[in-house]
Amino acid sequence: MGVEGIGARVARKEDKRFLTGKGRYTDDMSVPGMKFAIFVRSPYAHAKIRSIDATAAKAMPGVIGVLDGKQLLADGIGNLICGWMIHSKDGSPMKMGAWRPLAHETVRYVGDAVAIVVADSVAEAKDAAEAVVVDYEELPVVTDATKALEQGQPQLHPEAPNNLIFDWQIGDPAATDKAIAAAAHVTEITIHNNRLSPNPMEPRATLGIYDGGDDHYTCYTTSQNPHVARLVMSAFYNVAPENKLRVIAPDVGGGFGSKIYIYPEEIVCLWASKRTGVPVKWTSDRTEAFLTDAHGRDHLSKVKMAFDANNRIIGLKVDTVANLGAYMSLFSSAVPTYLYATLLSGQYDIPAIHANVRTVYTNTAPVDAYRGAGRPEATYLLERTMETAARELGVSPAELRRVNFIRSFPHQTPVIMNYDAGDYDASLDAAMKASDWNGFAARKAEAARRGMKRGIGMSCYIEACGIAPSAAVGSLGAGVGLWESAEVRVNAVGTIEVLTGSHSHGQGHETTFAQLVADRFGVPIDSVNIVHGDTDKVQMGMGTYGSRSGAVGMSAVVKALDKVEAKAKKIAAHLMEADESDIVIENGELKVAGTDKSVPWFQMALSAYTAHNLPSGMEPGLKEGAFYDPANFTFPAGCYICEVEVDPETGVTKIIQFVAADDFGNIINPMIVEGQVHGGLAQGIGQALLEGVHYDPGNGQLLTASYMDYAMPRADDLPSFTVSTSNTPCPSNPLGIKGCGEAGAIGSPPALINAITDAIGNNRLTMPATPQKVWAAAHAAN
Repeated sequence: MGVEGIGARVARKEDKRFLTGKGRYTDDMSVPGMKFAIFVRSPYAHAKIRSIDATAAKAMPGVIGVLDGKQLLADGIGNLICGWMIHSKDGSPMKMGAWRPLAHETVRYVGDAVAIVVADSVAEAKDAAEAVVVDYEELPVVTDATKALEQGQPQLHPEAPNNLIFDWQIGDPAATDKAIAAAAHVTEITIHNNRLSPNPMEPRATLGIYDGGDDHYTCYTTSQNPHVARLVMSAFYNVAPENKLRVIAPDVGGGFGSKIYIYPEEIVCLWASKRTGVPVKWTSDRTEAFLTDAHGRDHLSKVKMAFDANNRIIGLKVDTVANLGAYMSLFSSAVPTYLYATLLSGQYDIPAIHANVRTVYTNTAPVDAYRGAGRPEATYLLERTMETAARELGVSPAELRRVNFIRSFPHQTPVIMNYDAGDYDASLDAAMKASDWNGFAARKAEAARRGMKRGIGMSCYIEACGIAPSAAVGSLGAGVGLWESAEVRVNAVGTIEVLTGSHSHGQGHETTFAQLVADRFGVPIDSVNIVHGDTDKVQMGMGTYGSRSGAVGMSAVVKALDKVEAKAKKIAAHLMEADESDIVIENGELKVAGTDKSVPWFQMALSAYTAHNLPSGMEPGLKEGAFYDPANFTFPAGCYICEVEVDPETGVTKIIQFVAADDFGNIINPMIVEGQVHGGLAQGIGQALLEGVHYDPGNGQLLTASYMDYAMPRADDLPSFTVSTSNTPCPSNPLGIKGCGEAGAIGSPPALINAITDAIGNNRLTMPATPQKVWAAAHAAN
């Protein structure tokens, strides 16, 4: 490990511009003639649009144009799509209802856009938007997924009778039922995973620019995957041919999954730019974000876990209803199926598993991936069930988990996944030691003397990252491949540019990707520049989500570096009249092993471009590209332990300690990894204690549309975390990386809820565990 190479705790290069206010976000972009957009949005959760009258709005000062859904339809702009096909267990395809970028017949949730106003200023656009008169015929609403399935409930889409999108299953139902029937003990529990709003620091924004001279479109957007945005907008939404559309995602201030998708606003602003003849920019305000950003989670599951007489799990049966909101978002169908049910084996050797998943339309915002995307839902279900089982069986929750751990790898689960490597005992042991698990009884007694209820909870999680390979996910319904691309350009003076299809929105790629190059060639990381987020600069890429940047994105860089290294060694060997096999690269020099002969890196690079003395037949230059398609998922895993005190008088929960012991495989930058874990823990604790999206069941109004009503975790809600890592390298990628970006959000909610329920002596507690809920549960237990 060098001071800047793999494994070094290098400070993030990009933080200088962020901390000094020099970041360049979509809302910072300004072009000549730019105007501003405000969307007219439905105040109703379900209604027919009788008419839209924009006469008064068009006459207001500064207004450039007011456009509606009928005009959008007439211009041939297509529906938004879901990009992952799921078939029901009867073989029928999922029922995808029409989602128009601007609704022209029916609105299906509060915030559904019906028109766009373009004006000289935001204020003028807002005034004009209020003057647009929309005549609605209000319709009945349904916001609860289980209720939406009942006969006689309001129907959202004619394509989906009883609002059922698909009824899907995985596993062996007969074997699972047989195991349950033969069990010595069966734990049954109902699990609700609460709906969340993603709340990235930067709200969504887009700037659409149409150049009539070249018939060319440019879209600045807050996207996690700009190439997929360009692909979808050209191939499916008919906005522009792909070669006539440039998508740029500059600095992006957080995403957590919510900026993976294509939203109506990008499509409409590009179209409106052509219609009005001016560049059109829209920036969401926070209330719009609560209303329209894709939400996460919202599962209701019934679980049966069967044990034999030795407390070994012999069967797991899960029935889940997943609320997908009013429309199917881009990857929404994959979240409660292949990103959720395939992880229901957890870290445990379970011979029989069956999961049934029904997805449902409701009059709520669309639901899609949010940090972890299916993996948090699976882990919460499994780890709450394991903790409950331990209490029912009267055994240690740690030992119940340990006796069921998988210990032989590779391990084929009953639900598709093939785990390639892991050591779950190591994480469990590390967490128990760091938390002083065995000393808990004394701490509990001391707390009781102070009138406090103390509890401890555990969670052992596993996740699947770097979704792959492309052929496999394609066979499961994915509409795109999930490889990644990279190009490494060595300039004539030896500086290096890495062009990657991955996209950074807070992960520190400009540092970690540069560390990879510095480690390989011994050059300073300041001489390495990382380029991403621009479809005109970077060849096709698949973006960043699912903790794929290291395992997939960096692996593509490694393949390109291999090619650059091979050519560099050929040039150096020729310059020094040595054998290519004797060339080594150390500290920015190419050396002949065992001699004092060397060529500085910059001199080799210059030779590649002057081309005065290259090996016979070699092309000038030093630039190589690569695509990497993983052979398998990666499987980060770990054990989290949370200890809490509950005040029985107020229901307030205080986290006394939180220990996270993770196995991420090989690590490029430990400091950045720790930051990722801390951020994930904060979001997981937020879900468990504070956060929750709520709609009025009678009229579908969003009741949590501001930070006055939607509680976010703050510094005083969080403890100082104790984090550590162990390492079983991933065998399926060249760096041995597993991924770390989502782990904290996956493992923390069940650990915290297990701790609270242990403290209060009542297992019936749903997230978020607000003081009111905890107080009621604690007093119900007594």
